[in-house]
Amino acid sequence: MPTTAPPPAATPSRPRRRGRLALLTGALTAALAVPALAAPPAAADPTDYTLKVDPARQGPAIDDTMYGVFFEDINRAADGGLYAEQVQNRSFEYDRADNTSYTPLTSWDTTGSAKVVNDDGRLNARNRNYLSLSGSSSVTNSGYGSGITVRKGERYDFSVWARADRATALTVTLQDGDGELARARRVAVRGGWTKYTASFTANRASSTGRLTVASDAPAALDMISLFPRDTYKGRENGLRKDLAEKIAALDPGFVRFPGGCLVNTGSHEGYDEASGYQRRRSYQWKDTIGPVEQRATNANFWGYNQSYGLGYYEYFQFAEDIGAMPLPVVPALVTGCGENKVTDDPALLKRHVQDTLDLIEFANGPVTSEWGKKRAAMGHPKPFHLTHLAVGNEENLPDAFLARFKEFRAAIEAEYPDITVISNSGPDDSGTTFDRAWQLNRDAKVDMVDEHYYNSPQWFLENNERYDSYDRNGPKVFLGEYASQDNRFRNALSEAAFMTGLERNADVVELASYAPLLARTDSVQWRPDMIWFDGQRSWGSTSYEVQKLFMNNAGDRVVPSTASGTPATTAPITGAVGLSTWATTAAYDDVQVTGADGKTLFSDDFSGGDGKWTKAAGRGTWQVEDGAYVQSDAAAENTLVTAGDPGWQNYDLQVKATKKSGKEGFMVAFGVKDTGNHYWWNLGGWGNTRSAVEKTVDGAKQTMAGTEDGTKIETGRTYDLQVKVRGRQVSLYLDGKKWGGFTDDAKAEPFRQVVTEDKKTGELIVKVVNAQDAAARTRIDLGTEVASTARLTTLQGDPDAVNTADARPIAPRQSTLRGVARQFTHTFPANSVTFLRIKSDS
Repeated sequence: MPTTAPPPAATPSRPRRRGRLALLTGALTAALAVPALAAPPAAADPTDYTLKVDPARQGPAIDDTMYGVFFEDINRAADGGLYAEQVQNRSFEYDRADNTSYTPLTSWDTTGSAKVVNDDGRLNARNRNYLSLSGSSSVTNSGYGSGITVRKGERYDFSVWARADRATALTVTLQDGDGELARARRVAVRGGWTKYTASFTANRASSTGRLTVASDAPAALDMISLFPRDTYKGRENGLRKDLAEKIAALDPGFVRFPGGCLVNTGSHEGYDEASGYQRRRSYQWKDTIGPVEQRATNANFWGYNQSYGLGYYEYFQFAEDIGAMPLPVVPALVTGCGENKVTDDPALLKRHVQDTLDLIEFANGPVTSEWGKKRAAMGHPKPFHLTHLAVGNEENLPDAFLARFKEFRAAIEAEYPDITVISNSGPDDSGTTFDRAWQLNRDAKVDMVDEHYYNSPQWFLENNERYDSYDRNGPKVFLGEYASQDNRFRNALSEAAFMTGLERNADVVELASYAPLLARTDSVQWRPDMIWFDGQRSWGSTSYEVQKLFMNNAGDRVVPSTASGTPATTAPITGAVGLSTWATTAAYDDVQVTGADGKTLFSDDFSGGDGKWTKAAGRGTWQVEDGAYVQSDAAAENTLVTAGDPGWQNYDLQVKATKKSGKEGFMVAFGVKDTGNHYWWNLGGWGNTRSAVEKTVDGAKQTMAGTEDGTKIETGRTYDLQVKVRGRQVSLYLDGKKWGGFTDDAKAEPFRQVVTEDKKTGELIVKVVNAQDAAARTRIDLGTEVASTARLTTLQGDPDAVNTADARPIAPRQSTLRGVARQFTHTFPANSVTFLRIKSDS
């Protein structure tokens, strides 16, 4: 029976933080009437600014490694992506442990008699399955997506491991629905397991190719492979050239790998008989080196299989090829990404610590050492010059994590004192886990802490000064994962504005990488992403263009500068009210909204049905039961219903809420404009592990600082909730006691700048982000004599623009700006990122 690959929707359950952020389509306008600019019309008059540079003062140095990339095998980034192998499931190892729709023949069609076998006749102990093919039978692979991609005139290298008891001829063909794509090849097979090779030259282009292997007589087959000859740098077992070149064009200072949630989820056991060849394991580097046919396989956290054809050696080699520092991440035996389990096994911990020491030896050791010898045997006798290594990723259990981290660090420091060992602060930008992790890191005098956050464009505009107040004598920051929640240009603009703050604080933020890096269009588990691709093409998102501009123009040192701000208008929080659930059933009753003057604005005890409510989200099953308003679909997420006037302000909201069943608690919304613009008090969120207030602006969420705590919601208990909204200040009461509150007065400044110097070229680099619909007419004082011309690079366009395979509306435009002087005026276009490289005459 033919077996096809599963649909891209077949993905694992994700941690709540990421689940809420995924696939959001955010915008930037302040629909909650936040204290920022009122959105001007498209033809708004320019806003006037000043920008003053102080070259007499010296800002922090910017390391060559400040900006890098983070590679995680998500969205088919490795197999079917950067790893150039064209055959999917080449060793017949796909399994239900990887994805419930998988079988060992996923992506294969068979004719005649063919079956996958797991017995002592296998190729080797770690390559468990092989294909038993009878005479006059064949097997055909459909590749990834629509099929195998070939280009006319290019060569493709085929290989297979085979054995046959008597002389057998294999016929290998490459074809699509229109016929032959290359001349067929015949391979003679006889005897035990042997690797056989052939090559094809494509006679025409196709993106729907199929590779068929037919046998005249019984044979066993494994590791059926097809690689383009033209890989990046021409390497065997190499990388897809166009993707590697796009990454190389960023000129990244480091490559963080291999994850991410791949690193710290699943079992920490080995792939061996003792573990029963465990298929859901953390990423363990020794599984991924040596001959590809001897490497382990594993279930990918993101819902598919990992072949490990792209392994640690290939990561190190790629980092070297693009001139980047390798930065591997190893598991700490505390799982994260929603699993949140501690492995309490001293012997296993000792083994992982030793594995990490062996990793350093593999990267840096002499060829006479055990692991340096293995590196040399793979083709690289010279060391890879590893200097930084991270232990763990987004652990939500900071005390357990730091205890184990310190054991790794002590062992590494004892043998390799020059290695920087990086810790982390959990999965969010703030909150109880973040605060506890940072305190433990400071107490332990950790060298560097990895922060991760995915937030709304609004958050990035509001938090440009995040690192201004960080302790200059404390741990340095590695911003290992960050992104605004979509791939529109408005998201890239907010990231660019935030990056000016990263550079200004380069003495604290030593490393930073956007995430994720790659996404295959037919297998998306997460967005936004920096580079998109299909079987034939690849293209950079708007965020890619911003990242490339900053990476290629970092400079060597910050030159202190100041700029005027944007005139702000402040308005009170305004909006209706709402109720919602997330993977939970809940009942609500006695909803009352009272104005600040005591006048009742809204009241509903549901005795008359639910006619006052609008099922705004259109999800879930809402109905009145026993005098309460009940959402009864335990699987439904974000089930918002709303009531009242979007113009309400300065009011009290009271409601009774009861969790009936499910994974979480309940949400009470206020300041509701629509489903994409509101606040909600999320009680018992994130798998009923904590509570917080979240603000949503045009579909993109952020947690309000200072509102997160460990409140959990009990099933069957009725809670009295009260929300007091006064201007931009909100107070929250749980069962009559004040639970918390916040004042939402952070300014989403759209005009941001930073100035650096490039000592090699003698240029000042003036970087200006104007993330608003009005042009920014700016009086610039450079504080020194300069050349009269400047090299100008601009990204500018519609804030809703998205780069695609067929259109690149956001691309750099380069020109020469004349009339530059010590003092001059320049108007920065609306919705733009502008870099001016100006030669100094001093």
